[in-house]
Amino acid sequence: MADTPPARRKSALGTLILARIRMFLREPAVIFWVFAFPAILAVALGTAFRDRPPEPPRVGVPTDLTNGVAALASQRLQTLDSDRVTLERATRQELADKLRKGAIDVIVEDAPDGSIAYHFDPQRAEGRMSRLVVDDVIQRGLGRQDAASVREVTELPKGARYIDFLLPGLIAMNLMGSALWGVGYGMVQERSKKLMRRFATTPLTRTQFLTSYIASRLVFLAVEVAFLVGFGALVFDVTIQGSLPLLFGVALLGVLTFTGFAVLCAARTSSVEVVSGFINALTLPMWLLSGTFFSYERFPEAFHPIIKLLPLTALNDALRAITNEGAGLVAIAPQLATLAGWGLLTFLLGVRLFRWR
Repeated sequence: MADTPPARRKSALGTLILARIRMFLREPAVIFWVFAFPAILAVALGTAFRDRPPEPPRVGVPTDLTNGVAALASQRLQTLDSDRVTLERATRQELADKLRKGAIDVIVEDAPDGSIAYHFDPQRAEGRMSRLVVDDVIQRGLGRQDAASVREVTELPKGARYIDFLLPGLIAMNLMGSALWGVGYGMVQERSKKLMRRFATTPLTRTQFLTSYIASRLVFLAVEVAFLVGFGALVFDVTIQGSLPLLFGVALLGVLTFTGFAVLCAARTSSVEVVSGFINALTLPMWLLSGTFFSYERFPEAFHPIIKLLPLTALNDALRAITNEGAGLVAIAPQLATLAGWGLLTFLLGVRLFRWR
């Protein structure tokens, strides 16, 4: 192996990269998860959270009596006859069941002391907002006047929609999944089928063998990112505010980082079940914590420093800063440093621990 000409080694590496590309293209399931699945997610979530006026609060009015008091005095009931709310009349028990299931947002009734009672779940944002809207409708209907004039400014700046937030997260999630499953799972499959033993007898070194996996993934990087960016622009009018080359450069660094994780996961195991467990243990927590579908700032502030150290968080933040804020290289330098650190650490450990069988 030491006397093998360098040109022959390069030729063997190129042949291996081409073989991995062909293997990728022959797997319909892989094509689905890389291209179709993120597009379906974008359509489903982008449609569910599309820009539209909020639905009127769903208000329940009991039809039965409490301590001889009517559900609502007629004057108050008339004030709720507004296009700002959706009324539903039923018995108190039926409304309580619907409130518990989230079918209505608030129950309104007269209390024995003459006040108006609002029943709602304070843990639900819809319940709190509905209570405020319903109270405003009633108070205005009874003659309340505002002390100050107001005006509403509802125009959103570019990059402020949910789909603008979602699309970079889907790109990052797709890059992570394709790197971990395409490299880590593929390596273990070859080891379990005893194919790696054959590679061990060839002039290829460990570094070249692992490089073939990385290079085959990079071939599809531009296609994956361009597909999702183009899909978002055509279907949802998502505009990249920053530099496209920088966006692709960050995506490249993200793929390299998660390829390092894949190499580390598959360095020694020969069981596809074990490597599947490793990959799921990595991906699922980051899907939830790293702000793919919703901002990680919803978690307690004490956890934010830890969450920001996760590689998917860094990739999400960098892609969103470029896409929605037009950020440059300096602005995303901390995220790039986080990605580079994880990638270098995991790849070096993976190469050191790697074994052919």
